[in-house]
Parts: sequence; C-alpha cells; structure tokens
Amino acid sequence: MYRRASRTRIAGALACVLTSGLVMTPAAGAAGHPGSGGRHHRSPAQPRTVTLEWVGDIALSTQRGLPPGGLARALAPVAPQLHDAQLTLGNLEGTLSSGGTSKCGPGSIGGGTCFAFQAPPSTAFQLRRLGFRLVNQANNHSEDYGPSGRAQTLHALAAAGIAQTGLPAEITRLTAGGIRIAFLGFAPYSYDANLLDIAAARALVRRARRRASIVVVIIHAGAEGADQLHTPRGTQFYLGENRGNARAFAHAVINAGASIVFGSGPHVIRGIERYRGHLIAYSLGNFVGYHTLGGQGVLSQSAILRVKLNAKGRLMAARWLSIRLDDGLPRPEPSERSAKLVATLSREDFPGDHYVIRPDGRFRLAHRARGHQPSRRSRARGYEPVARRRSGEVRLFTRPSFSL
Repeated sequence: MYRRASRTRIAGALACVLTSGLVMTPAAGAAGHPGSGGRHHRSPAQPRTVTLEWVGDIALSTQRGLPPGGLARALAPVAPQLHDAQLTLGNLEGTLSSGGTSKCGPGSIGGGTCFAFQAPPSTAFQLRRLGFRLVNQANNHSEDYGPSGRAQTLHALAAAGIAQTGLPAEITRLTAGGIRIAFLGFAPYSYDANLLDIAAARALVRRARRRASIVVVIIHAGAEGADQLHTPRGTQFYLGENRGNARAFAHAVINAGASIVFGSGPHVIRGIERYRGHLIAYSLGNFVGYHTLGGQGVLSQSAILRVKLNAKGRLMAARWLSIRLDDGLPRPEPSERSAKLVATLSREDFPGDHYVIRPDGRFRLAHRARGHQPSRRSRARGYEPVARRRSGEVRLFTRPSFSL
C-alpha cells in the first residue's frame, strides 16, 4: 500500500514538473555536466544579424563589346563570394536598354571626356544569377540614353527581381533575416536623389529610419582617376561638375540616422572611415569594366566589402575581400594587395577615425582587454572582452564578436 501511494505521489510530482516546463538537471559533478552546480542556464538567443556585400562600379557596353560567354560566365571566379551574403549590392553605371540617343550625340558611344554605356536588358538576369539583389542607379551614367534608357533599365531590373534605388526622394525597402532595411542612393545630379542638397538628404534618411531598422546610404561622389585615391576635405569638382563634399554628406546622413554608407564614383579605392561608430566606405573602385573603364595600375584594384550588422544597424563584423581586374573582369587576389592599400589609405586619411584592417582583409572593430577572459555565459552569446578608456581609467566591457 505504501509503495503504491509513493508511486502515485512521484507520478503526480513528475506530471507537475513537466506541465510547468521545468527541467531537472544533475547535481554538481554529475557526468556530462562538470561544475554545473546543479543550475541550468538557458542558452541566450543569438542577436539577429544581416550580412551585406557591396561592390564598386559595374559598366558594360554592347557597342564596345560584351564579355565572351556572357556576364555570369565571365564573373564565375567571384560568384561564390557574391553569394556569401544575404543581400549583394552594386553600383550600375549605364543603362540596360536598346535604342535611344546617346548623351554624347546621335550614334556616338563617346570618347575623350564623354562616355555612354548601354548593355542589353537581359543583363539584369545575369546580375541576379550572380547574386545581386539591389543596384544603385544614382550616378552620372543612369541617363546615358535619356529617360527612355532609364525606364527600360528599371523595367529590366524589376523583371529580373533586382531592386534599385537612387531616384529623387526614393526609399527602397527590403527585408533580410527578419530585419527591415531601407536603401537610399545619392549622386550630384538633379535626375537622381541629389547629393548636393544635404538638408533634403537628411530629411529623407530620417523618413526612412522611421520604417526600417537599418538604413543603408549609397553615394556616388568625388573626382575620378588614378590620382584620386585620397578622400579630400571639402567639395570636389571634375570636368566642370560639382561632384559634392563626400565627407560632409556622409557625416550628415549618419547624424540623421543612417547605419552605414557605401560609396563609388572615383573609379579607385579610397579609405574607410569610422564615424561615430559607423562605417563609411568612400569608394571600392571598379568592379566590372570590360572595354568600358580603365584598368591599369591602381585602377585595377577592387574589392568586395562584406559587413554584418545587427538589428539596430550596429556593425558587428567586416571584411575586405581583395579583387583585381583582369581585362576589366574581377578576379580574386590572393596577394591581398587591395586590402593593404585600403588599410594604408584609411590610416592616412582618417588617422584618428579608422578601423584596423588586417592583411587578410578582416576588420578589428575593438581592442581586446589584456588579462581578461569573458565568462562562460558571455562566450556562449559570442561576446569578447574589450577595453575602453574613459576618464583616465580602463573599463572592461563586452561586445558581440562575429567573423566573416
């Protein structure tokens, strides 16, 4: 009788435990749980993140000749890297269209100081096959073949499932990893969201921020050429055009709520700035320039910039993947020459506000604190120790550590 009652009480207790959702754990020193002390800690959920990739200028021309075998085949050596992000972005220079009148004159594809780029609308499907999810249309070549050329380009991109941004007052929204992201493109032209109107740009960023967790700003700014590696202070002019004040603009949109700024335009690599904890990549140079863009010396240096952001837009990890252009087509660069170049330019142009970029292209976002090890719980959440100097003393804190 006693044994039956005991079994009944034990069964009832077990049912109560299971119903309440409690989990019984072995005592300290039990097999498989050394040093647990009988306590059970639920593994904290990893923070939500999204990985983005940004490449530089993409310019193709039917009249000048397209890559043999098509764009997707020509870029096969870098296709795996382009697929390593949730969203891959690029700057599309020129139109995906047919017919129309070139801005350089009837029947002209340009030369000297005027160039017009036009590739077949089917190019959009090859870009999508390569992994591109969004392209920037705010640049000096988006209307190379007038409003008709741009309209055809927008239609081709939409048909291929590629989003675009950069029209006046345009905010493009995408969702990745459960995070809402807004994209805005700017260039110093009235037919684009105008980079010269900083007040309007700030207002547009604030509007985007109200309906997105992350705001990505893309700029096309600065003078062009092999002698334009450094990011100057103040406004730049090129061929009589006001190409904007890239630093002032980037700082203004960050202050207005942008999470990160990606840049293009100079056709060469420029340094990366850390401004108020946000990354500003002023230029990655050319990415595709088969028979269209110069590709000698520093003009052949390029990259894929991969970044990981959390749901609040904070940079969690970054890596510069070195690329070189071979006849205007991107190829992996095992020597990491462009990673070394961008590290040097970042130190020189932003001596107090840059990231340490290692020879393999990985960014060091903060310095480890010497002699301090994170707790087991912190390591489980992916945190590493970091030292921060404040008011003359070094204080230890932790921040998430991710790799790319």
